[in-house]
Amino acid sequence: MALPESTVINTSVKQKDQKEALVIAVTTRAIFNLEKEHEIFLTKGKDEYVKHQQTNENNPLEQGTAFAFIQAVQYVNEQLLKRNPEDKELFDVIVLSNNSPESGMRIINSAKEHGLEISKFCFVSDEDSTQYLKTHNVKLFLSADRTDVCNALQRDETDRVFREKGLEGAVEYEKSMEGVPMGEGPLKAFALHLGKMRKKFGQEDSPIRTYLVTARGGREMGSRAIITLREWGLATDEAFFMDGAPKGPILSKIQPHIFFDDAPHNIQNAQDVGVPSALVPCDC
Repeated sequence: MALPESTVINTSVKQKDQKEALVIAVTTRAIFNLEKEHEIFLTKGKDEYVKHQQTNENNPLEQGTAFAFIQAVQYVNEQLLKRNPEDKELFDVIVLSNNSPESGMRIINSAKEHGLEISKFCFVSDEDSTQYLKTHNVKLFLSADRTDVCNALQRDETDRVFREKGLEGAVEYEKSMEGVPMGEGPLKAFALHLGKMRKKFGQEDSPIRTYLVTARGGREMGSRAIITLREWGLATDEAFFMDGAPKGPILSKIQPHIFFDDAPHNIQNAQDVGVPSALVPCDC
């Protein structure tokens, strides 16, 4: 019997409440290292890719860029439930794939082997899986495919000013808007919910730590970022205003589970020091 084109498999240990949970969607190529398999898909086609995945479905995949981050949010869930077994404001992780359900068993088996608590696996053959983000109330989407990310993305107003008027124009804009929180960007909903989680812990015992590492200078453009995070209710443990200096050395010291940035050169800086990073495109 042939499997349907779109399949959702629920394997969660504890069913999450989508209205209360902080839902993170991650693609298979982001959570696992599938570069070899992706190359097979590109060069030899879908049939050979499916054959390879089925042949190796009991061979666990290696960790991908987002793997450590997913492990970290799982640990936060454990700590939240220790404090309150009835807590519903938990991280909820779902896996999305544009590939067929026939090749999905290797993904499911790999997640089990690594002890990952995945709420749902969505295998959507030859379709745009991002259409299901709203359905699942997703607050953060991690993908290794730029097209997928652009389909789900909003733009930031200062970045638009920078592209239109250059650095001097962006600085002047920031000065004029210094007391005004920044508009909604693609990470705001995630930050708001993360802030609510953070408040459930004390300053010393929180498993959640957030760092602001920005190319802005503290004098000209830094205060607005602090005001924005304060407005969103997200506590910042440490802030670094780099004034254009490379971010790699600071990131190497912090060693975050994941680093978000909208500039490819900053992402490269992070990768050069072994920090998992996610590009937030601003030119989709």
